[in-house]
Amino acid sequence: MQRILKSAGLVLTFVLATLSANAQMKQKTVMVGGEAMFPMKNIVENAVNSKAHTTLVAAVKAAGLVETLQGKGPFTVFAPVNDAFENLPAGTVETLLKPESKPTLTKVLTYHVVAGKYDFKAISAMLKKGTKTLKTVSGGTLTFMMNGPRNIVVKDENGNTANITTYDVYQSNGVIHSVDAVLLPKM
Repeated sequence: MQRILKSAGLVLTFVLATLSANAQMKQKTVMVGGEAMFPMKNIVENAVNSKAHTTLVAAVKAAGLVETLQGKGPFTVFAPVNDAFENLPAGTVETLLKPESKPTLTKVLTYHVVAGKYDFKAISAMLKKGTKTLKTVSGGTLTFMMNGPRNIVVKDENGNTANITTYDVYQSNGVIHSVDAVLLPKM
């Protein structure tokens, strides 16, 4: 009888530990584009599930950047939502997705990526210290500003701005922030 109770206790302990781990994992997920983004998945594995980022995912595939964004990182991605691409001048997205535009598309996409893990807290701390810029993977510069206590605005090299609409979507290889505009490097 003791052996049965001891076995039942071990099983119960295992079940409770599993439930606790699942609850903690679920707490760290963020909903983006109607889907849960799981911190144990990489940037690409999560992004492909976001209905708000289908244009970005298509562009990443067309530029051949899937393998790069599945890499170890860490990376910080300022991910434009579909509406951001739709607000570009007519024909821009279609032109960028053409095979002959791959170098330009790659430059635009890697302009949205910074090496390192910069969540809201890190960017806020950087701004408080007086640092306002980060170098992008494409070699360009993004400028950051606070707009109120909980809103960070990102400015591209052309003076255009994007609001971060969803912060701190943690990934196994970095963090994603959704932005409401496409950021463009100097061409």
